[in-house]
Amino acid sequence: METTKSNITGLKGKELLKNQKLQMGLVIIGISIIVSIINPRFIDIKNIVAIFQQISVLGILTMAMTLLLISGGIDLSIGNIMVLSGVVISKILMNDGNIIFAVFAGLITGILCGLINGLLISKSKCLPLIITLGTSQIFFGASLMITGGRFMNFGGRFDFIGRTKIFDVFPVMLIFLIVMIILSYILLNKTKFGRRIVAIGGNEWNAFLSGIDVDRHKILIYSIGGLISAVAALVFVSRLDSITATAGGGYELKALTAAILGGVTFEGGRGTIGGAFIGVLLMGVITNAMNILSVWPYAQTAISGGIIVVAVIVSNMDRIRK
Repeated sequence: METTKSNITGLKGKELLKNQKLQMGLVIIGISIIVSIINPRFIDIKNIVAIFQQISVLGILTMAMTLLLISGGIDLSIGNIMVLSGVVISKILMNDGNIIFAVFAGLITGILCGLINGLLISKSKCLPLIITLGTSQIFFGASLMITGGRFMNFGGRFDFIGRTKIFDVFPVMLIFLIVMIILSYILLNKTKFGRRIVAIGGNEWNAFLSGIDVDRHKILIYSIGGLISAVAALVFVSRLDSITATAGGGYELKALTAAILGGVTFEGGRGTIGGAFIGVLLMGVITNAMNILSVWPYAQTAISGGIIVVAVIVSNMDRIRK
């Protein structure tokens, strides 16, 4: 009996060690300990708050990417959707428009961009990777036309999200991140819609045979992805107090990397919101650690590329073992 119990305990231990979220959590702790020994400033409360500020925009965008990956899709245009939404907000504010109207217009822009992606993907049956790669350039071009390739400055009219702190400690932008994480979790785990997009991501044909309107759900999930990207734009432009058409470059790959690091797979049907957030946190800790340790900026770019490679390999470990 004791042998059986020890075997069960051993199996549970092995399962825990294979848990990707646990692995990423241990990596975060390990990096934090090592960097703190080299430079104690890393564990200063101000630096910890700074890490969460730095990952706010990426964290929100990763929620969009996670939902799309779990549904079996992908969106390489979320960075440029964010920028286009921000540019629309900026244009309205620079013309002395109402802030509420500017925010509403920015959110609608994000939804429309996502809707375009969803319609093209669901009706053409083309690969989401290719479609969103193309629409990303369309949205980027639209931002260039509106801005004329110039910086657009808000003049402090929209900095309350990015600059305000509750009790002079807790940044308001973190509230946006926390709310989007909670809403994404509820959508994925507590609604019929969430269960259906997981089913579509797991096996689209079986989902269709079970009576799920696959096309409609794809259109909806891409529209939601666009909306989340527009929410990221609110935080992004408020923090920087300015925007340019090129500002969104690379965000889609960072969001993809964070989601995969957190256990979300390319195949669809697998992944969690919590895991994706751990992936975002890991990327934030690594970036901040490199800055604290004064790593050469060009080397940071190479290291970031290495993280993407490792993320893909880790996400594919089960298939490699088989």
